[in-house]
Amino acid sequence: MPLDPSRTVAELKELRELTGDVNGAQRVAWTETWETARDWLRDKVAETGASEEIDEAGNQWFTLRGESDRALLIGGHIDSVPNGGWLDGCLNVMAGVEVLRRIASDGTPPLTVRLVNWADEEGARFGRSLFGSSAAAGSMDDQDELRARTDANGVALPDALREHGVDLDRALDARKQLEGAVAYLELHIEQGPVLESLGLPLGVVLGTFGVERHQITWKGQAAHAGSTPMDKRRDALAGAAKLALEIRPIAAEVGDGAVCTSGSVVCKPGIVTSVVETAEQLLDQRHLDAEQLARMLSLAQEASARFAGEEDIEVSWERIWSIEPILFHDGLIELAEEAITEVCGTSHRLPSGPLHDAAEVARAGVPTVMVFVQSLRGLSHTKLEDTKEEHLELSVRALDRLAAKTLVRYAKEAA
Repeated sequence: MPLDPSRTVAELKELRELTGDVNGAQRVAWTETWETARDWLRDKVAETGASEEIDEAGNQWFTLRGESDRALLIGGHIDSVPNGGWLDGCLNVMAGVEVLRRIASDGTPPLTVRLVNWADEEGARFGRSLFGSSAAAGSMDDQDELRARTDANGVALPDALREHGVDLDRALDARKQLEGAVAYLELHIEQGPVLESLGLPLGVVLGTFGVERHQITWKGQAAHAGSTPMDKRRDALAGAAKLALEIRPIAAEVGDGAVCTSGSVVCKPGIVTSVVETAEQLLDQRHLDAEQLARMLSLAQEASARFAGEEDIEVSWERIWSIEPILFHDGLIELAEEAITEVCGTSHRLPSGPLHDAAEVARAGVPTVMVFVQSLRGLSHTKLEDTKEEHLELSVRALDRLAAKTLVRYAKEAA
């Protein structure tokens, strides 16, 4: 069966109709709609002859046996955020299905080829992203905390998993799925504006940003808004506001794609007639270089201490979560760049700000690379998410060429 990228686009539209509504995609993991999508995917892959397996973490694997048990992995995720876009995650999977069809039609491949639909990449229901891939990578070290997580309706995470055949206590047994993997390939929409701004359809991803995420608590003194002179106030919000603005020049100073975001400030007592006594601020910082990420954090902490002194308030920091930068495999980056150049004439190297399942696979030591396809207006996690159909078709062709090149390279090593 020859490669048919237009079929991928048609199937993505079919999936959109099946599992979306007027507000966008509704394939939230651990829901009936998500299972509907997985059943639909099962039917699409059946014609390839690949065998299916659901592992202990709920990941859905399709295996096309090759001359060697060593395996090339192609992956993505079919779950979405609520009211999500029609491409985030599912493009990866459906492009992989088309590549699997082509490989199967060519006869027995030199290596085993496995397509994986990772479980709960988004973390939309319980706030834990990369669930299935972190279990397979062996990096899920927060199971005690996961047992206590509940959704908006009070349903506990372990209970929801159980309804879908997953026992949280056994999730890490999924680690065996990466045994024998020689490489992992993932295609994804960029979810940002870089490729569109350059007028390029495709790019190769250097790695995923490291993340430092903190809650910063500013403490001042509540006082009456009408009777307290401006120069006598100990306004906690003033410190948070200054830092929210200062992170812009900090990111610019560090450079090389550095990003800082103050995503929330919760004020107490939170009434119009009182000076703010406590402001709880969330800060997200990301960079591809670990040293520069640490420098960015240090600069923000120094600035917060300075602002606390200026406003006669107190400030404290609490780390919520962090992950180190993940750099993808140099050899696979070169192959991806070759594949992209052959398909559309030119390529571009760029980092990924968002995290992806590919980062967890790379953390497990499997050579990994990602290909990005342009996102119109840089929008994602919204029903407005879109990519030109001709660019989608180019991305399928590029993934197919990358898979072919990877099979040749690693088959030689296996021989």
